Amino acid sequence: MTTDKAAEAKDRRSGITLRELEVLQALVGAGTAINVARRLGISQSAVSRRLAQLEDRLGFQLFMRAGGRLVPTVEAMSINEQLTPVFDTLARIANHADQPQKAHAGSLAIVAPPTIAHRFLPARIAAFKKQNPDLQITFEVLASDSLLTGIAERRFDIGLTDSVTAHEGIQSELLLETQAICILPQDHPLTAQDVIRPDDLQAQDFIALSRRHSSRVIIDRVLDKAGVRPNIVIEASTNVAAIEFVRADLGIAVLNPFPLVHQLGDGVVMRPFMPALSYSTNFLLPSSQAPSAATLAFMQATRASLDRAAYPALAPLA
Repeated sequence: MTTDKAAEAKDRRSGITLRELEVLQALVGAGTAINVARRLGISQSAVSRRLAQLEDRLGFQLFMRAGGRLVPTVEAMSINEQLTPVFDTLARIANHADQPQKAHAGSLAIVAPPTIAHRFLPARIAAFKKQNPDLQITFEVLASDSLLTGIAERRFDIGLTDSVTAHEGIQSELLLETQAICILPQDHPLTAQDVIRPDDLQAQDFIALSRRHSSRVIIDRVLDKAGVRPNIVIEASTNVAAIEFVRADLGIAVLNPFPLVHQLGDGVVMRPFMPALSYSTNFLLPSSQAPSAATLAFMQATRASLDRAAYPALAPLA
């Protein structure tokens, strides 16, 4: 076989599907296409089509017709023998997935900064507790700097924050990525624009986050680069407070949409802010110990509960 033909044959074999192999295995046992169709819940023509596709991909015949039955060739029997442990493994995986997950016991200490703690986690922690009634959960609300210290010192099993972290005692696992939005009073003139840019904020009354927030540094840097000087009328320590100040018509704010974008309420509107400023919300874990089964289960449950459609500024994850 020439090199080109060998490569072509390899490409065909790489396209073999699990369904085609299921048809092969079922035909070896059932002998007729109609019996296989009933067993797999597909049409008889679909059985014949998938068998033909598989024979074409492999480059040889798998069954001979004899007395209305399909008799497997030696090659078909050999392949079927190799498939048996594969399908046995798949069956065990499927059975395990169908079984209810074992509830966790022991303890789980969770920590988060105020906005995430009050506006995102309580319902999720409550649901997780109901699924794991014997698990003792403690939930702390701390500022980001105290949160990092507590996790690094293993006083907490897991934290959740959107602050930038760089600590050798902490490892992070991404939950989601978002992009900054601009929050404006509903009657503000800038609401007529589809996008808010740094130049639009020149001399505008502005609600800034307090300087302990890592995002404050990023926003200040963007405004400085554009030569823009907003009129900072108040500094807020939380996104919740910043939005309330906007609602009171004190000014404009640039914030992370998570987790408040679908909880803005009346009196304020949202616009995208450009250039895009990215935020990462991460689970934080002590790097000096492996996460417990309960910790991993809580991370999985939190990810599964996240309604990405609720965050229009949410950047898609790979």
